[in-house]
Amino acid sequence: MIKIRIMEIKDSQEFNQTWQHLLTETKFLLCEPGETAAVTIEQTQNRVQHILSQENSTTLLAEDDGKHVGYLMVNGGMFKRNRHSAYIVIAVLQAYANQGVGTRLFESLFAWALKHQITRLDLTVMSHNKAAIALYQKMGFEIEGTKKKSLCVDGIYRDEYYMAKILD
Repeated sequence: MIKIRIMEIKDSQEFNQTWQHLLTETKFLLCEPGETAAVTIEQTQNRVQHILSQENSTTLLAEDDGKHVGYLMVNGGMFKRNRHSAYIVIAVLQAYANQGVGTRLFESLFAWALKHQITRLDLTVMSHNKAAIALYQKMGFEIEGTKKKSLCVDGIYRDEYYMAKILD
């Protein structure tokens, strides 16, 4: 059974392992395999501590029998004028795709965001990632624009959609 919870410092090692695994199974993430290999457990612990110290940021973990199977990172605005806004990144292991893990992460995000006065959620997605776009639209996100040639993946320039959801 999938459980969603807030990431803690003690999760740093397994999170790093899950992150490295995700990088090998998808080309839809920002980094390529090996680009983040220099990240140590201590660096991850420091990052987690920093996120936990901010009222408008968090990382939600999806677990199956204690094993990390996905996450949703929330990075809240740093200034008074954008503190109500957060940029999010989500990833789910392929073995758990199309099983409702992403939906559960988003539902937990929405509940968390409202408790923390977050009223705008932003994300970017490669324009050819149809499964992710379908999930985001199902969860109420709308395309607000296109970032042309935003990324270069395997020598091919890829556009990204800029998507957002307003929480009421």
